[in-house]
Amino acid sequence: MKKTAFLFPGQGSQYVGMGLDLYQKYDYVKKSFDMAEDITGIKLSDLCFTGPVKDLTETINLQPAITLVNLACLLVLQSKGFHPDISAGHSLGEYSALYAAGIISQEDTIKLVFKRGRLMHREACKNQGAMSAIIGLGIDDVVDIVNKAQEYGIISVANHNSEKQIVITGEPEPVKKAGLLASEQKGKAIPLKVSGAWHSQLIKGAEQEFMEFMDTISFNAPESGVIHNVCADFVKEPGDIKAVMVKQLCSPVRWYDSVNKMMDEKIEIFVELGPGKVLSGLLKKIIPKDFPCKIFNVSDIKSLENFCKQAAS
Repeated sequence: MKKTAFLFPGQGSQYVGMGLDLYQKYDYVKKSFDMAEDITGIKLSDLCFTGPVKDLTETINLQPAITLVNLACLLVLQSKGFHPDISAGHSLGEYSALYAAGIISQEDTIKLVFKRGRLMHREACKNQGAMSAIIGLGIDDVVDIVNKAQEYGIISVANHNSEKQIVITGEPEPVKKAGLLASEQKGKAIPLKVSGAWHSQLIKGAEQEFMEFMDTISFNAPESGVIHNVCADFVKEPGDIKAVMVKQLCSPVRWYDSVNKMMDEKIEIFVELGPGKVLSGLLKKIIPKDFPCKIFNVSDIKSLENFCKQAAS
């Protein structure tokens, strides 16, 4: 098969009904949900399939819920003989990528994202935060704006999603000020509906406890490559992978650089596994039209069958 990357979405991709048809059709997907519900004590199947959306989007619920649907899509593809040469995930999605590469077990994937969600929620309750997407400006311009806005408080870059789609994060006043500065430079600032300032120093209080928890989890050497958010590169040693995953909490998600790294690695098939089509959309913005590749999304039985049919041809 052609050189393939599996990509996993994070928070913001969810919708009520996600994963339902896979759950109904495949017993091993149902077993995954049962396992995750035992670990978390949350009826994740109800939240994923019937909502309400308000409860689904609470980060404590959402992190294991999205991860479960990512894993459901992955398990079905694995059962059909598809495996990635490279995996990557956007923020929360990186934990699904670790599982895809054999670095952590399915149970430990859920334990980690559940703990991560609780710690992030705790810090967000302590420190009010905001995030905005800056559209139409490059990373250097946005970094310059962020540096200027720092005189008003804590602010940083959260996600470099595509060349000119960059998310900023921090305290409400400097994030608002940065949005005004972006508008003056003919950029556009779109406030995001989030419950915390993710990937900022405002959740740094979670780092130590998360590191201690991660030390209780067994990490293996990767069976296939993972391109990490923090460095947009591969990390091979299990101890180094743990360190990178702790750092990911408060560091920018270098998604644009990660996709460019995958192009350098001559990936020919990109498959987004999980709810929504956020990452597929970003790929289409980042990858030049003359770059030889195909982009797929697998989120339900229909898209799964489409991918299997196209991949076999």
